[in-house]
Amino acid sequence: MPNPLGDPMKHLTETDVYDYARGICFKTGPPGLVGVEAEWFAADIDRPHVPVPIDILSTAAAEAGPPPAGSSLTFEPGGQVELSSPPCRGPAAAAEALGTDIDHLAKALDGAGVRLHGSGLDPERAPVRQLRSPRYDAMAAYFGRRGTAGRTMMCSTASLQVCLDIGAEPDDAARRWRAVHRLGPLFVAVFANSPMWRGRPTGWRSTRWAVWSAIDPSRTRPVRGTDPAADWARYALDAGVMATPGAAASESWGIDPGHCFAEWIAVGTPRKPTADDLEFHLSTLFPPVRPRGWLELRMIDALPAEWWPVPVAVAAALVDDPEAADVAERVAGGLFGPLGPAPADWLAAARSGPADPGVAAAARVCFAAAAEALPRMGSASLVPVVDAYRDRFVERGQCPADEALLKGAA
Repeated sequence: MPNPLGDPMKHLTETDVYDYARGICFKTGPPGLVGVEAEWFAADIDRPHVPVPIDILSTAAAEAGPPPAGSSLTFEPGGQVELSSPPCRGPAAAAEALGTDIDHLAKALDGAGVRLHGSGLDPERAPVRQLRSPRYDAMAAYFGRRGTAGRTMMCSTASLQVCLDIGAEPDDAARRWRAVHRLGPLFVAVFANSPMWRGRPTGWRSTRWAVWSAIDPSRTRPVRGTDPAADWARYALDAGVMATPGAAASESWGIDPGHCFAEWIAVGTPRKPTADDLEFHLSTLFPPVRPRGWLELRMIDALPAEWWPVPVAVAAALVDDPEAADVAERVAGGLFGPLGPAPADWLAAARSGPADPGVAAAARVCFAAAAEALPRMGSASLVPVVDAYRDRFVERGQCPADEALLKGAA
């Protein structure tokens, strides 16, 4: 995709940031593609309380060969395993591709005495960082100056990210942007799956969300406003600069210079920012919905193996299917004001899950609409698992965190 800023070493203005947001982050096109990024904790079968070294994981994966459906395999700083599906035509195809590759990887790791565990927060083990790189070193230093939440986020959290197209044209993109933000707290609540930390209940259904919210609000709070591309550009300009990468590989990085990106552009020290610096800066921003040429939904806790296809199906149906989208607009839109949910609404969803009557009622209507939409989308194969999740959790005003709490109390 051509860079609208041209030369990656061009010195930036604020206008360039707005142009990049419109031309790259919100590049429109025919919707319909779905992608999934699933993170998992790896646990030694015989010693589940001990971190599994990444070299054991990577060796087992390499010996098994590449994921057959084309997913990419990466590792997070604490040793979390991440599989990212290729873009697929519709949620069923995306779920099938990722499911094939998860099974492939799980079989390889089982042979090495390791099992994958789906949870938004490692419920037992303390955070231990394994990966070293200039990026992760910078991130650890930046967050380390703000408390312990950053280390926990890097090493002990896991999510299920659903990726959807931006939209066919600007009005459609604005509708979809508005929809995923209004649905976001519902997804936090109904898929919450991280109520335990170091073996104890935390008082949150999604402790993962609480951890992420605490690391640095300038880069984790929801984006708000009525002009998506402009709002995203302003968000990026106002966010603190995590690091200034060295202009050459041999140069050291400047960590936490103490100004936002707009101030870096204005002051130009220790050097003037470039397009490469902007791309790095954007990669360090973690709002619940991040535009990257597609919409990356980041608010969903990692889920057990039987349930992870559900948010893929529900999110795609409520955004891509016109009838289901109308239902979601009416129901979820009624919960929040014209700018969508405020940070406090997201936190309330993370604390209580679907125990709030308004959230629970909206979730029931939205899940029913999604189940009806999936056959129209050529994804009828996902209806049984969506219905099973509805029966087990949604209709009861519960989420997987409730089961985890019961198991922890047993």
